[in-house]
Amino acid sequence: SRQAYFANISYIDDKVGQIMEVLETTRQLDNTIIIFVSDHGDMLGERGLWFKMSFFEGSARVPLMMAGPNITPGLYTDPVSSLDVTPTVADLAGISMDEVAPWTDGMSLCGMLAGKARTEPVLMEYAAEGSYAPLVCIREGKWKYTYCTLDPEQLFDLEADPKELTNLATDPACADQLEAFRAQRAARWNLEAFDSAVRESQARRWIVYEALRNGSYFPWDYQPLQKASERYMRNHMDLNELEDKQRFPRGE
Repeated sequence: SRQAYFANISYIDDKVGQIMEVLETTRQLDNTIIIFVSDHGDMLGERGLWFKMSFFEGSARVPLMMAGPNITPGLYTDPVSSLDVTPTVADLAGISMDEVAPWTDGMSLCGMLAGKARTEPVLMEYAAEGSYAPLVCIREGKWKYTYCTLDPEQLFDLEADPKELTNLATDPACADQLEAFRAQRAARWNLEAFDSAVRESQARRWIVYEALRNGSYFPWDYQPLQKASERYMRNHMDLNELEDKQRFPRGE
């Protein structure tokens, strides 16, 4: 499994290289902001766990790399969230944070590029495949706190224990830290309401799924419909206009 995972990394690295080559050959590299990020990791058998269904580092920790004009290369170790990507892109593009704030919970990371620390805790939720109850997590500084009503609480010091081998939730020396996280959890999540909302959503989707399976089935996946007559060279097309769009990438 790890050999296959490393092969995937090599494949992605090759594809990123191809994109960089295109940006360079079209003279757009110096006018492009590049952000590389993944949606989740994968457990590869550690502790007998697989896939993305936990908040252990192998599953929850992902790369986030940015490059572009006025972005000074450097390593930033403060915990951040994938929710921060949208406000960061907007900020880099000169869009006011007031326009972005109403529809995202993330925050711009541009302050970190200027030397400021991201101090807000990183919040994580999981209620997808393999869930019998919502799983939530708070990452703050060196600490990671994970909670699910069906499992024991988990508290890890990632500086002292980066492989998360020692659960400190039952350690009396960490009782104050555990209580602080419990208070944060209670203030941020109503897990009973969360669970109810997920089950209601599941019920609605099951109804839609059964309905779609009756009669002529058409998948819900997004499929751009293109007229075949417009996809290939046809004599009704203006050849001059067509060729003008093929010499240089001009967007839509």
